[in-house]
Amino acid sequence: MRVRKLHGWKLTVTEAKEVQSRLAARVQRTGRVTVPRFIAGVDVSASRTGEVGTGAVVVLGYPGLELVEVRIIRGEIELPYMPGLLSFREAPLILRACEQLSTTPDIIVVDGQGIAHPRRFGLASHLGLLLSKPTVGCAKSRLCGSHDVPGDERGNTAELVDNGETIGAVVRTKQGTKPLYVSVGHRIELQNAVHWVLECCRGYRLPEPVRLAHHAAGGNLKL
Repeated sequence: MRVRKLHGWKLTVTEAKEVQSRLAARVQRTGRVTVPRFIAGVDVSASRTGEVGTGAVVVLGYPGLELVEVRIIRGEIELPYMPGLLSFREAPLILRACEQLSTTPDIIVVDGQGIAHPRRFGLASHLGLLLSKPTVGCAKSRLCGSHDVPGDERGNTAELVDNGETIGAVVRTKQGTKPLYVSVGHRIELQNAVHWVLECCRGYRLPEPVRLAHHAAGGNLKL
C-alpha cells in the first residue's frame, strides 16, 4: 500500500495538535463500503518500557473472514503516550506494516478512535487520510463525549455526543460484555461503520480484524 506524506513525525506536542486540527478538515465523513473483498485490522503492542513496539496489520477475506495476509513490524516508539496523540505514537509502525502488504484492503478497522476525538482526528482518521482508504475507529474506551447506556442485546447502540455533535456510536457487539466505541475514520458514514463492525464480530466482543491484529502484534497469532 502507498502511504501519502502529509507531514513529518518529529513534532512537538503543540505542532502535533496543529497537524491534527489542520488535517481534520480533510476527513471525509461520508461514503459506503458495500461488498468488500478484503477487510484489514491494525493494532500496536508496546513493550513494558514503552520504548519498543510491534505494529501489525492483518487482512481477512470477506465474507468468510479467513486470514489472507499478515505483516508485522518491530521498531522504536519515539513518542511517549499522551491522551489525544496516540496516532503520532502508533501510526509510524502501522504504516510501515501496511507498506509491505501485497493485498490491498477495501476497508480498515482500527483499534482506536476516528473522529471521536477532541480535535476530531484520532488514529483511524489519521491512517485513513494517509492511506487513502475507508477506515473505522473501533475503540475499547471513550476518549471524549457522553452517551446513554445501550441495551444489553447484541446490535444495540447509543449515540456518542460531544458539544452537541454526534461523533460516534456506542455499540454492544456481544451480550454481557462492555460496548465498543465506533466512529468514522475516513471515507465512510457512521451507520456503515457500525454495520461493518457488527458484521465482523463472530462470537467475540472485538471484530475479527482487530482481534487478530491484536494477537499478531502481541506475538500470539497462530498461522
